[in-house]
Amino acid sequence: MTEMLPPGSVIGILGGGQLGRMLSVAAARLGYRTHVFEPAANPPAAHVAEKVVTAPYDDAEALRAFAGGVDVITYEFENVPTAALDLLESLRPIRPNRRALAVSQDRILEKDFLSGIGLTTAPYAAVDDDESLEAALAHIGTPAILKTTRLGYDGKGQARIMDRSDAPAALAEMRGAPAVLEGFVTFTREVSVIAARGLTGEVAAYDPGENVHVGGILSTTTVPATLTPGERTDAVLLAARILNALDYVGVMGVELFVTAGGLVVNEIAPRVHNSGHWTQNGCAVDQFEQHIRAVAGWPLGDGTRHSDVVMENLIGNDILKVPAIAREANAALHLYGKAEARAGRKMGHVNRIRTSG
Repeated sequence: MTEMLPPGSVIGILGGGQLGRMLSVAAARLGYRTHVFEPAANPPAAHVAEKVVTAPYDDAEALRAFAGGVDVITYEFENVPTAALDLLESLRPIRPNRRALAVSQDRILEKDFLSGIGLTTAPYAAVDDDESLEAALAHIGTPAILKTTRLGYDGKGQARIMDRSDAPAALAEMRGAPAVLEGFVTFTREVSVIAARGLTGEVAAYDPGENVHVGGILSTTTVPATLTPGERTDAVLLAARILNALDYVGVMGVELFVTAGGLVVNEIAPRVHNSGHWTQNGCAVDQFEQHIRAVAGWPLGDGTRHSDVVMENLIGNDILKVPAIAREANAALHLYGKAEARAGRKMGHVNRIRTSG
């Protein structure tokens, strides 16, 4: 049996955004303290964490001091520089592990990994220049989408190629960065599975949620998703296969396309995930507590859904809707404490709850 991290221990979190904020709140409920490492000043997690180290990821002295004050390290986003992780891993355990990060940081490595364990992805090919893009288009065809292999999120680092004439402009948008061309997938809906794996290898998954994106940013997640019983089972088993193949510890988001030929993996995120926010009000143990349980060596919690939920992101000026939402029955607000609303910036979310049955 794995030894549980004693109450009062400190969990280090790399990244101080809203996910780090909500992880800190969940850790506090379980009797843990959190220290956050974040390059930007006054991040959302700073309002709730015991301590925040404000320093760049190349500051070795700050990283050592951070590691010296914590018992285990986790992260709220996957683009932590490799050199920083090398240093931290020599001092404290990092959960989830480095392999999960390496796979998710590079879209080609991710698709190679997923294909290698027998899962289906969109057709893809590496692109470095005009010649490789032309070869990729000849193989995959159009429409397609060109993406940077690293650092893209919320629709950034992507360009659509509807026909061959779009190719030069799409390649120019990559600004010389390595890229991958992905073929379009004809799908009926997008869903995601939030799943967790503990230190002992146990796996627990939440019900799949049905996602709607607007402008490349998640707008809503609805649970339950419109799936057949077989699709629901396949989605959960698929997520478990990924977690086990990576010897993963923690919560992961697995985004899927539902197609006539079965489930296609869009991408994986080795962390708590925006599409899992509905669990805060739909389950006794939400994704944030589940992640803390996993990295602290606890048994995983029961992720059974007790309510139907629609999660809506509050993006940019959507924050102006808060007074009206606050008057709604069965609407649970989660605001991130960000001072300035900007276009495309996630300011909070609301979970609208409907009791099951």
